[in-house]
Amino acid sequence: MIRPPNLLRTQQTLLAFAAVAWLPLLTGAQAQQTVSYLVADGFDYPVGKPNAAGYRKARGFYPNGHLGEDWNGNGGGNTDRGDPIYSIAHGVVVYSDDFKMGWGNVVIIRHAYREKNGQIAYVDSLYGHLDRRSVKLGDRVIRGQMVGTMGCGPRDMYMAHLHFEIRKNLEVGMNRSDFKRDYSVYHSPTSFIEKYRRLRQEFRRVPIPVNTFMRSNPNLLTMDRISAPEALREPIAAGGEGAPLPDEPRPQVPEAVMEVIETQTDAKPAEAAADRNFWDKVMGFLGRKS
Repeated sequence: MIRPPNLLRTQQTLLAFAAVAWLPLLTGAQAQQTVSYLVADGFDYPVGKPNAAGYRKARGFYPNGHLGEDWNGNGGGNTDRGDPIYSIAHGVVVYSDDFKMGWGNVVIIRHAYREKNGQIAYVDSLYGHLDRRSVKLGDRVIRGQMVGTMGCGPRDMYMAHLHFEIRKNLEVGMNRSDFKRDYSVYHSPTSFIEKYRRLRQEFRRVPIPVNTFMRSNPNLLTMDRISAPEALREPIAAGGEGAPLPDEPRPQVPEAVMEVIETQTDAKPAEAAADRNFWDKVMGFLGRKS
């Protein structure tokens, strides 16, 4: 059967529109990746496994403040530096990297577990300020497996300790500032572990979602030290001021920064006389003279 040219073009147009309409759904399905792995049979503490023997919780969790727990060895100081850190349950490593500023080496592990109502749920456990990492992205780990060692953060920023978090929102990753800082996103780690300490051993695998948060590290863009070239600075002479050499160009200030300086900076000098008048009034009220 021969179709009229106009009808053929109409059918081709409809097919093209259908393909465009389905494209977001298809790409979305591909973006949601899963890894098949074991359901957790319980949760242990990340130090002194399984009961945190020899360690203490130096700082606890509180919403809108400290979003995890800090764990230290009982010996104090840096005596616990290099101590092993363990995965709290079976899971899949969804982040393992040196996040640089404020964090240093970080490992995040995703766990599937069964709620009391029988439903499968997921949490992320985060292990921060590590001296070194023993697992890489995509590794499958078991309960009590060593994932790193206790450290002092980047450039020994802190005394040795483990910063430990449990998140119920799987999108957070290392972008905490984009999310609420409360129980809608985080669990109190100790409370969660105690609640799910013992779970039925199932020996079954379930799909665990991965690639749910950005793995980019914005800190990598700002780690290099920035300073003006030595040639642009002139020594301060007696009674004088340092200034750029006249035959050298000044460093260029971005236009966006200049706009802020011009529109939001008040270059008007302080009115010292007005300040003195106010002070005189205060001193007069107290019965004194300035």
